[in-house]
Amino acid sequence: MSNKQWSRRDVMIGTAAALATGALPMQAAMGEVMQASQQPYDSGRAHWMQQPRYTWGVMTHYLSDWQGRDHKLDMSADRWNKMIDGFDVEGMAKRLESVGAGHYQISIGQNSGYYLSPNAVYDRITGATTSKCSRRDLVADLYEPLHKRDIKLMVYLPSGAPAQDKAAVAALEWENGPYPNKNFQKKWEQIIAEWSRRWGKKVEGWWFDGCYFPNSMYRSPSSPNFTSFAAAARAGNADSVVAFNPGVVYRLISMCPDEDYTAGEIDKPEQATIRRSQDGRVDGTQIHVLSFLGEKWGSGKPRFSTEQIIAFTKRVRDANGSVTWDVPVELDGTITQPFLDQLTALGKVFPRNAG
Repeated sequence: MSNKQWSRRDVMIGTAAALATGALPMQAAMGEVMQASQQPYDSGRAHWMQQPRYTWGVMTHYLSDWQGRDHKLDMSADRWNKMIDGFDVEGMAKRLESVGAGHYQISIGQNSGYYLSPNAVYDRITGATTSKCSRRDLVADLYEPLHKRDIKLMVYLPSGAPAQDKAAVAALEWENGPYPNKNFQKKWEQIIAEWSRRWGKKVEGWWFDGCYFPNSMYRSPSSPNFTSFAAAARAGNADSVVAFNPGVVYRLISMCPDEDYTAGEIDKPEQATIRRSQDGRVDGTQIHVLSFLGEKWGSGKPRFSTEQIIAFTKRVRDANGSVTWDVPVELDGTITQPFLDQLTALGKVFPRNAG
């Protein structure tokens, strides 16, 4: 998802027809449940995901190219700033509270090169004469309304350069594929650390997309590597949880000891194998799954029945894991009613005040 060639949006969408129509119960379609032994490694930072109040959360992709596509908008820096200025953070927090979500994850940016928070390091490295980073810091502005409702704030960012911005790709020295990309990684870590320091303890988690070539790019004994990557994300908050996404994998895996929770990208929950775990961990990493309720990531109508969503969430919860459900949003951040109805039903089954 971090670049055009490897976009999960382009490659991994949809689900089985029977599930999409509700004809086949989610319970009957789930993969094998297996027993997992306790593991010695555990950072401890992601233990909060095992608490009932954080059983599940919501993600939204607020991306300039996706919103531009859906609303037929010609994108520019001015247009992007107006969109970010119009995002109703209080309204989003109220909706998340009303449905009972425990955490909220929002995309900082992706392929277009437009980002919803200022970053002076990014602007300096890319040499942009007109910044594609918004003037308003939407992430920072989301914190207070979420925090007062005890909803944790998390962010999404690709691990590669914005593929549609050729000037940025060149300035960042990015090559898409199994390459070391050392110069790029050093620059990208500086950019990530700038955001992390800006937000400090306001952001409690990072989900990095597109870590498709871990042996080539991140598993070296010296930096830049997974350790320096994670350290950049924790520059402003040492307790921030970090996940590295290898792409769609139907068996949850841990990428490295520097990861706190599994990225868990799954487009077809019925095919997932969730290892039952008393300690809520896979190879020392907290169990977590990310999937989407719409027809695609960030768009479309609901593809599951409410019963199916509840069944899959329960399956992850039974393994002491946490689930994040992606839903589409309007220009002002409004979650449309069909998805609100499903999330409300989910919150009734998994209330935040459960013992």
